[in-house]
Amino acid sequence: MITRRTLTAIGAGAAAVTLLAGCSSAAPSGGESKDEKIQLRVLVNVTPNLTEDWWNELVAPFEDANPNIDVVIDNPGQEGVSAAVPRLLAAGQAPDIVQSVAPSPELAEELVDLSDYDWATSGPLADQYSIDGKYYMAGVGVQLQSLWFYNKDAFAAAGIDEVPTTVDELTDDLAKLKDAGWTPIQTGGDWMSSHALQTLALPSVVGDNPDWYADMNSGKTTFTKSYGDYTDLYADWIADGYTNADALGVKYVDAEQTFLSGGAALYPMGSWFVGSEAKATDPAPIGVFRGPAVDGVDDPAMGANIASPYVIMKESEHADAAAKLVEWLVTDEDAVMSQLEVDGNYRDGYEYDMTDLGKELLQIVSDTPASSYTPTGGGYGEKKLPDGYSGEINTQTQALLGGTPAADVNSSMDAWFAANIQ
Repeated sequence: MITRRTLTAIGAGAAAVTLLAGCSSAAPSGGESKDEKIQLRVLVNVTPNLTEDWWNELVAPFEDANPNIDVVIDNPGQEGVSAAVPRLLAAGQAPDIVQSVAPSPELAEELVDLSDYDWATSGPLADQYSIDGKYYMAGVGVQLQSLWFYNKDAFAAAGIDEVPTTVDELTDDLAKLKDAGWTPIQTGGDWMSSHALQTLALPSVVGDNPDWYADMNSGKTTFTKSYGDYTDLYADWIADGYTNADALGVKYVDAEQTFLSGGAALYPMGSWFVGSEAKATDPAPIGVFRGPAVDGVDDPAMGANIASPYVIMKESEHADAAAKLVEWLVTDEDAVMSQLEVDGNYRDGYEYDMTDLGKELLQIVSDTPASSYTPTGGGYGEKKLPDGYSGEINTQTQALLGGTPAADVNSSMDAWFAANIQ
């Protein structure tokens, strides 16, 4: 998927740091009677926003309402959650609940099936993350990714009165923006390189063929046949000067600041950019529109990832209590609101204190049917591409930015799939 900023995993041997939320209690000896003291370990992602103190404060009301349950927050430290899970499983020390790791076909056998719980099957992106018809995850909200943020002053200067609703309209607008003296698209040379290409392509590729992930994995279609037209178009955009010429030398943080300060007209980025705009000092006037599709695609796909997914490990001796906590985390209004607001995430029906840009994005969330959501990059649930796809598409997009012909990039992607599909 297009990677959101996360805590970097440095060492697989880093020990998990246990932080107690509320009063400490002895480890349970088994059983889940109403009065027996139960300790639930929750492995979570700790970031500058999701601090240890914040996590403890989040679960405190649950502990107050369930005095026999002591929630223990496990901080994986620099190792990160994704690296900590297999290590803890191998050591027989799996936590009861894991946050921030989405289920995969490989991990599913280690997880509790939540299909009997309405709060799991009806939650955000529940169907998209299901595996073989089973639901192993419950999440809090969504992060949208098929988005174009735009400078309203730039659009006005170029005589653009309405945001584009098709790829042809977007291409025409890019020409108008360049003619008006603007850098049409701000991109960069690190992990974000492929974001513009994916924002251009996925609404049409998946909107036209919802089975695209499966067809790529089976060899029913190829990258060139399904994605090649968009690689060609993006190469044309680059050749026409619609991206910043120094893209390969620009880091993510610098690209973001350039756009915030009014240095470019368009910025393809995920919904978390709204949080950066809210914190910025005197940012340019910014709006947002969803990635359009080509003519003929009636339901453009919207790249989206789950925000704060929770899974319960089969090794848990307190699955019922763990389910009770997860239900509370994803349904209690105050708990959900706190989790959405702290990281700039969204959920239809929930509105916290937002900037005008945040409200525009919330409207996109409200207007997007669940059937339109699709994975980005390597995918999730049953819609997964071979491991390494996200890195490969990023590398090949950087090649495009460096002048490699689109035909060569398409051929390289075809060869990569041929070598990696099973």
